[in-house]
Amino acid sequence: MDRELRHDVVILGAGLAGLRAAVEISRRMEGRVDIGIVSKVQLMRAHSVCAEGGTAAVLREDLGDSRELHAWDTVKGSDFLADQDVVQTFVDTIPKEIRQLDHWGIPWTRDDDGYISQRPFGGHSYPRATLAADKTGFFEMQTLYDQLQRYRTFTRYDELFVTDILVHDGSFAGLAGLDMGTGETVAIRGKALLVASGGGGTLYGFTTYSQTVTGDGMAMAYRAGLPLEDMEFLQFHPTGLVPSGILMTEACRGEGGYLKNNRGERFMAGYAPKLMELAPRDMVSRAETEEILAGRGFRTADGQDYLELDLTHLGADRINTRLPLIREVTIKFLGLDPIERPIPIRPVAHYSMGGIETDIDGRTRVPNIWAAGEAACVSLHGANRLGSNSTAECLVWGGITGREIVAALPGLAAAAPLPAAGTAAAEERVRQVLARQGDENLYELRRELRATMDADVGVFRSGDDLATALATIRQIRERARRAPVADKSRVYNSNLVHALELENLVDLAEVTVAGALAREESRGAHARRDFPTRDDERWLRHTLAFHAADGPRFEHKPVTVDMWKPVERTY
Repeated sequence: MDRELRHDVVILGAGLAGLRAAVEISRRMEGRVDIGIVSKVQLMRAHSVCAEGGTAAVLREDLGDSRELHAWDTVKGSDFLADQDVVQTFVDTIPKEIRQLDHWGIPWTRDDDGYISQRPFGGHSYPRATLAADKTGFFEMQTLYDQLQRYRTFTRYDELFVTDILVHDGSFAGLAGLDMGTGETVAIRGKALLVASGGGGTLYGFTTYSQTVTGDGMAMAYRAGLPLEDMEFLQFHPTGLVPSGILMTEACRGEGGYLKNNRGERFMAGYAPKLMELAPRDMVSRAETEEILAGRGFRTADGQDYLELDLTHLGADRINTRLPLIREVTIKFLGLDPIERPIPIRPVAHYSMGGIETDIDGRTRVPNIWAAGEAACVSLHGANRLGSNSTAECLVWGGITGREIVAALPGLAAAAPLPAAGTAAAEERVRQVLARQGDENLYELRRELRATMDADVGVFRSGDDLATALATIRQIRERARRAPVADKSRVYNSNLVHALELENLVDLAEVTVAGALAREESRGAHARRDFPTRDDERWLRHTLAFHAADGPRFEHKPVTVDMWKPVERTY
């Protein structure tokens, strides 16, 4: 390695979960800890800034909300695959996080009486999506980063692309990566690692994710021996802007927006008559798909199907006050003003319910490695996440893992020398990628991977389609070995980074599709045409995928059911 760095704690990822953990560790150990924050992008460019609609929390128990109700909504929304002890921890903790952010200065939107505003969100039986206009994630990130500036406990490593998580003698040893600005290979030693690197939704072509979100942390953890849990559950958000996929936040419907088909009907009356547009995301996405398949959608000039999100009845004042970013985006990208015209939308890949398996405190099976946020699967969301529970999860488990790492640090040995075999293997893998020769094009392969996921692993799935997708994914892996990296330079070699990202995406695609093929039922976001019902007798269990030479090896573990037994899920 060209350069070796050393820290007490290494945080991989600088989004909401990573920053929340860094603040927690810093405030508890000011002057007594050395943190390295590693990000493939500049710190405030993490995808968390794209979160728009709100953060779920019980703040108004005096007006009828309760933590028990939030827990029930979350468990029911998960199609009963969430671990219920995890859910209880979540609903008990998040109100404190909201108030803590308030004390730290976040500009929460307020009602006329000065209370923090909350709005309805899908699957919630009370308006508890706490908002800062429709830029909630951005303001949460900004507030956490501002707080972090109080402490001299951390070093930032922006634009450092990590290629490997190094494990030695069964415990965390360090990271290996590439400094994009210098082209140097870098090794980072540490006592403890927090993986908070986000999801992998750019597996799909039509997606709300930033193009940098390629599941790197999950894929590296998988190759390092950590199991990935419940990866077959990938959420489709009902309202992706056509044709770009940019998120039209659920807050549009929380503020009273309608979904309409080409007959002008609010079609959700036929699918979820009680909650209508505010049914859980999996149900709304399936309803939209059924409407399009039945010929009740619209079609663009280039053949893209869509439905309409109608905000026109809300009026200019409400849209400008509560949904200013939505108006800005639709005007800039489509020349469409939502005050005057409905927005074209359809279901879009949005969130990974699965991730690195952790226990209730965010600890993984490998000693001294924790995970939090969308990269992790603490089993909060089960088969379907409720809107506004994701930023909340990042805050809760950013705080929890921060506290757990602080408690563990005194008992951890000093960062040991990095294993020579591990660093050599990491360097050799990069050299092999740079040395590839052949007639394949890695960008064409990346487009083919995404097109396969869009076509065969979408809102509805079948065994035949999944088997076809799995075969294609494995062919793409082989063909990628014949896809040369044309740029041989060292500094800001994005061509090399894209090749390494493709490897990560292929690993995650294989786990996702193989898990979906194995799960012979429909539950939450995993809807099988050939197995259309939920099967609690066989499949009320979590999927664990372990890395193996010939593809993922699957095991299972039980779901924690200690409050509510599964019942039929209707809205």
